[in-house]
Amino acid sequence: MHKQGGKANGVQLAVLNSRFEGVASKMSNTLYRTGRSGVLNRARDFSCCIVTAGGDLLTVSESLPIHVLSGPDMMARSMLEFHPEVKKGDAYVNNSPYHGCSHAADQTILVPVMDDEGRHRFTVLAKAHQADIGNSVPTTYHGEAKDVYEEGALIFPNVQIQRDYQDIDDIIRMCRLRIRVPEQWYGDYLAALGAARIGEKEIMIMARDVGWDALEEFSTQWLDYSEQRMIKALAALPAGSSTKTSTHDHFPGTPEGGVPITVHVNVDPENSKVVVDLTDNMDCMPCGLNLSEACSRTSAMIGIFNSIDHTVPKNGGSFRCIDVKLRQGCVVGIPDHPFSCSVATTNIADRVANGVQTAMAELGEHMGMAEAGAVIAPNAGVVSGVDHRSGKAYVNQIFLGFTGGAASASEDCWLTIGHVGNAGLCYQDSVEMDELYQPLHVYKRHIIQDTEGAGKFRGAPSFYCEFGPVGSSFEIGYVSDGNTNGAQGVRGGLCGGTSDQYLLKKDGAQEPLSPCAQVVVQADERIVAISTGGGGFGAPKERSIDRVVKDCRDGVISVERAKAIYGVDVDKTGMVDVAATDKMRAGD
Repeated sequence: MHKQGGKANGVQLAVLNSRFEGVASKMSNTLYRTGRSGVLNRARDFSCCIVTAGGDLLTVSESLPIHVLSGPDMMARSMLEFHPEVKKGDAYVNNSPYHGCSHAADQTILVPVMDDEGRHRFTVLAKAHQADIGNSVPTTYHGEAKDVYEEGALIFPNVQIQRDYQDIDDIIRMCRLRIRVPEQWYGDYLAALGAARIGEKEIMIMARDVGWDALEEFSTQWLDYSEQRMIKALAALPAGSSTKTSTHDHFPGTPEGGVPITVHVNVDPENSKVVVDLTDNMDCMPCGLNLSEACSRTSAMIGIFNSIDHTVPKNGGSFRCIDVKLRQGCVVGIPDHPFSCSVATTNIADRVANGVQTAMAELGEHMGMAEAGAVIAPNAGVVSGVDHRSGKAYVNQIFLGFTGGAASASEDCWLTIGHVGNAGLCYQDSVEMDELYQPLHVYKRHIIQDTEGAGKFRGAPSFYCEFGPVGSSFEIGYVSDGNTNGAQGVRGGLCGGTSDQYLLKKDGAQEPLSPCAQVVVQADERIVAISTGGGGFGAPKERSIDRVVKDCRDGVISVERAKAIYGVDVDKTGMVDVAATDKMRAGD
């Protein structure tokens, strides 16, 4: 490919794609290495991507799917709507769920990449989950918020935060006064800004090497290639329609029976289209569970990409084959202000993705997935208080352990997926680091035997975590779905274990806790969090005997469960009674 542009051959396309991926990776590495909060520098709850000047997603780097499939495109277009004359040195902040962001906690820095003539060529985005964004209570997941005013977060609908590479101090001062941990927030802001500036710099270096027109021509070709890959993947699927419902537990502000989320999926290989219709659902609710438009679209896309050839690029090209139907004012649609979307990236979004991937599994035995486990139990909650060791306030989300992985049509779960929109890309915290940074102690954490979603391919077992404050009380906020409605299996697979949470009092008594709450835990108390398992795929008695034996040896299942559910007569040494197993599996 010459500097003047022109069509690239296959090798040139691959090289330029790798270079763009390298840019996004450098952005991510910058954010990870320089983030101040544990949410960023330990759990890695952030995403970086590049979109074209027209707003099409081009490249992501090991990003959380719920952050990037849809949203960056909407935010980039919104930036130009509000600021049609972007300039070199500009930077904008967007965390508005009404203007393309996922939810208010995901503060996003957008930087337009300009050529030497002042023409806008690309936009780079660094999205970083904030430990605190000014909510009325110290959590980034305010499930009980009746509206955005009760939620209390600072909302920035593509507000300019830098001009000529200099901070606009009015915005910085506003954040410092409203956010509980201003120095932590400012450090995270600088990390995200630095990541975006790295992306800007690296793309400008690429342009010096090959020319801006060549980069734009690559973008066009790469998106067209990705569309063709998606067309080929859809051609391998059976045509058909399926409707599935995944139900979120009852929370404050929701119906007593919970929130059923119904998805209608139509696969049309002949016309290279998958349609996901989410319009047949209830209106927005007076709580923080409503989805932003970005999360409504993205969660449907996640279910699709989890069900097809995983090598299909995830970008604006492959998205041309996906039609997500939404309606205004719907809990899984386009929210009306001032409904709160505080928890938009997780709970209800997971129910959408699970509905889509289980619908796909119903259409064909070699596609789709079971349901992944629900979130967010207290072991992934937001802890806050005053550290008695320093006298300083702290707020941070902890990631002390979660499983939730769903079985697929061809393999067992990814054990620590976290939740379906996370895709296992958040790291789980080191016990020692959490105990160092917050005044808490972790007493136990382990998987729970016999809670896996049994199947030909099995889902994850549930996870147990027991921890508590040291020296003084702390407050913890969480939104724990899956207490009632566990992750469902498909095609004969069984349900994964459900979640739970309770306080362990000083005398050993157990005090049940609400699934959605802000709880004060005293220094002589502990909180127990049990997170969900994942659903199984296929009949358990079709599972490989070797896999069943390994699960017994690893402590995932007991020998009793091996016999009762999988039809495998194995003893505690791992020896299998072949005759007895054949008889049980034959149904005798």
